[in-house]
Amino acid sequence: MQDNATEVTAAGIARLAGVGRAAVSNWRRRHADFPRPVGGTETSPSFALAEVESWLRKQGKLAEVPLRERVWQQLSGHPEGPVTALTHAGCLLLLIHDRPTVWLEVSAGSDERLSEMLPGALREVFTPRFGPESVVNPAPAVNTPAAVNTADVGHPAPLAADAHTPSGVHTHPALHLPTGPELLPSTPLLRGVAELAAELGARQTFEFLLGRHLDANPRQYTLTPADLAALMADLAGPARTVLDPACGTGALLRAAATRPDQELYAQDSAPELAALTTLRLALQTWSTVRGAVGDSLRADAHPRLRADAVLCHPPFNERNWGHDELAYDPRWEYGFPARTESELAWVQHALARLKDGGAGVLLMPPAAASRRSGRRIRADLLRRGALRAVIALPVGAAPPYNIPLHLWVLRRPEKAPAQPEVLLVDVGQFAGEGRGGPDWRPVREAVLDAWQAFGRPGRFAERPGLARALPVIALLDDDVDLAPARHLPPPTATDGAEQLTAVREHLGETLRLTADLTPPRADVAQPARWPLTTIGELARGGALMLRTGGNGGHARVPVLTDHDVLFGADPSGTLPESEEEAVLTEPGDVVVPVLGGGSVARVIDATTGGAALGRNLVLLRPDPAALDPWFLAGFLRGTANNRQASSYASTATRLDVRRLQLPRLPLDEQRRYGERFRALDEFERALRHAGRIGEQLVRGMYDGLTDGTVAPD
Repeated sequence: MQDNATEVTAAGIARLAGVGRAAVSNWRRRHADFPRPVGGTETSPSFALAEVESWLRKQGKLAEVPLRERVWQQLSGHPEGPVTALTHAGCLLLLIHDRPTVWLEVSAGSDERLSEMLPGALREVFTPRFGPESVVNPAPAVNTPAAVNTADVGHPAPLAADAHTPSGVHTHPALHLPTGPELLPSTPLLRGVAELAAELGARQTFEFLLGRHLDANPRQYTLTPADLAALMADLAGPARTVLDPACGTGALLRAAATRPDQELYAQDSAPELAALTTLRLALQTWSTVRGAVGDSLRADAHPRLRADAVLCHPPFNERNWGHDELAYDPRWEYGFPARTESELAWVQHALARLKDGGAGVLLMPPAAASRRSGRRIRADLLRRGALRAVIALPVGAAPPYNIPLHLWVLRRPEKAPAQPEVLLVDVGQFAGEGRGGPDWRPVREAVLDAWQAFGRPGRFAERPGLARALPVIALLDDDVDLAPARHLPPPTATDGAEQLTAVREHLGETLRLTADLTPPRADVAQPARWPLTTIGELARGGALMLRTGGNGGHARVPVLTDHDVLFGADPSGTLPESEEEAVLTEPGDVVVPVLGGGSVARVIDATTGGAALGRNLVLLRPDPAALDPWFLAGFLRGTANNRQASSYASTATRLDVRRLQLPRLPLDEQRRYGERFRALDEFERALRHAGRIGEQLVRGMYDGLTDGTVAPD
């Protein structure tokens, strides 16, 4: 299964050997027989994987490369690039998933025989799964207008243009049947992928490889978080036919794929995303999957589709969305969008693809609810009952994470409503601390409860600060501003003074507790001259175990993020499901963030134990017979200790936990220090809590004084 053409970077070598990149640099300098670079650049060279593996094993630094790591290195170092490799791997995994015995037949013999026979075997899977157009070989690139993104051309034979497709612009099926010559360079990889599929399963293998690829290229892809995708699918409701016209990595269609008789339609302007999403959906479900490459606004691949539901996370703030060439497009039923209103073009595209009564849910930037350039379209959407709800999400719900995005819930009107109303919801109060993301459970409950109540007969019961149903006529002013926060009454409007009194009493109790916890006066002492050891030495000696986080595993458990550690918050993060087991915390563990340059260490207690360890965190599990956890955490927080163990070579300070130092002290002496460190931690948490309550009191007083619910004297 080895492939001499597969290349691996220094970071990949470090991962293979389980060391840091600095160790790889040292090996290159110290060992004359270290493999020579075969590609890359002078500052980021690449090496032949086969030579690296052989050298590592000869040096005793590697017993055997784990199968999943070897397959990943072959995929990431593929001569045609990782996307081509991942697409070929997905095609093979679909064959194994649908017809496992066929793979056994075609894989026997040489690589040349495999590459010759595999296209025929794939044809038998592609035709029923993706339609007959998927087995047409790629056609030469077609001519396109200058305004069209040329990344979308030069793929499989084009479909006929329709009324919504400008002259010369075409869409293409997301997948085409790979030829034997195309597959030949991938045959070593494919054999490894098949071996991994026998161990993990076809679907899990593709999810593992795709997840690794997305993690390795975080800036190339805008992902829709799984919790948000599930909420959007629930708002749309059960649907047999579902469309995502800007499918990305397929999170929305995956959330909506709940039964085998569905038809899933996906389109994206990025060819690699359209192909990978099509394969991902086919591996997850037995539903009919129709994927296409092309810009849905300029080159709609599904012009005659009338879907039960449309889910979409469209690109935001696009100026070059086709404004000039689409001026007379029949989709602009509610008004021609301005050049600056690309999001309203996506809204009308979604409505045009819905059957009467069908539901659409789109993720939108908050500016789309209030920009003056879009007020006429918003007004018509409201009058005709097409816009049913605007939901303001908490900060951190989806990228860009610093903006509180909105969800627009649409309904293709069957007839004009007699007295149209729109539901406005604001769940911004459920934002998580730091950048850990929102608390999705109350977000989901609040949104779905309000939406279901809005759909029931009778008057909607207003929920101050959270949800309100407004008659459309109340919004049809000069601005047609749909921002929920502008129209929702504050939660303290009726009992603000009573709530502020309770907050003030709580603050007083917390301040008294903080005063009681204030450390005693510090006694002067001579600087200690302890013998020192390092975390690395303690780990090698068995006094503690060192683990790094970042894997989600199969169990869906809360994830402790680096921001949770920095802000003293409960576990708030999520990680994608992976085949690699998650590192679960236990009471007595010490968790240290490795980025940011702060002197922070957190001892896990009974309430936070059992959480998965997130990215950029290192877990230290001390042997209680050798190390006291509070002693360990306290000395790790020393400023001088962190400075000598940190790297300042890049824009982000990175901590090398193995270099952190501890004094060698008897266990009884460790516990004396540990008790003092524990008391300091309790004092710190009380200060942080008092600060939050103080901010709540100040904000409540300002609001009460300005809205008249609190008297000034």
